[in-house]
Amino acid sequence: MSLQQSVSVENVVASTDVGRELDLDSVALDLDGVDYDPEAFPGIVYQTDDPDAVALIFRSGKIVCTGAASVDAARDCVEILFTEFETLEIPTPEEPSITVQNIVSSGDLGAALNLNAIAIGLGLQAVEYEPEQFPGLVYRLDEPEVVLLLFGSGKVVITGGTHPSDASTALETVGSELQSLGLLE
Repeated sequence: MSLQQSVSVENVVASTDVGRELDLDSVALDLDGVDYDPEAFPGIVYQTDDPDAVALIFRSGKIVCTGAASVDAARDCVEILFTEFETLEIPTPEEPSITVQNIVSSGDLGAALNLNAIAIGLGLQAVEYEPEQFPGLVYRLDEPEVVLLLFGSGKVVITGGTHPSDASTALETVGSELQSLGLLE
């Protein structure tokens, strides 16, 4: 069974650091197109258009990029921000270390799922399923270390990955497990 083609990245969260404390009031005044309301959020929100992503800039010098559609887009967002910092004479690392914190992907197993049967088949210790609280079944994998949300429609959300291939591997794994249990046609 090959499900890789039905996986798409929805959001990449990555972080980096400029290695020094920042004066956010000054940065917010000098950097165009930012949102900064320290009463509502302790950082500057910097939106890039291409790629469509957001960099959250904190006083500590830490930066979190979110909303990127790929790991490369997250890197591009950081590079754009660091270019802006250099224009403002804010020193940045020559080769910034960018750490992928989380990749959220979606996929489709291609068939309707009986979540009650899956909860029993995968083992109640491996899943969380309380349909009166949440319509999806939560399944935690150890390898890759991700969490899958399975829905009755066959749609799947995969979160917690740090490599783009984690979602495809997880979808293949759960698909194979469900097939071997006779729960996926």
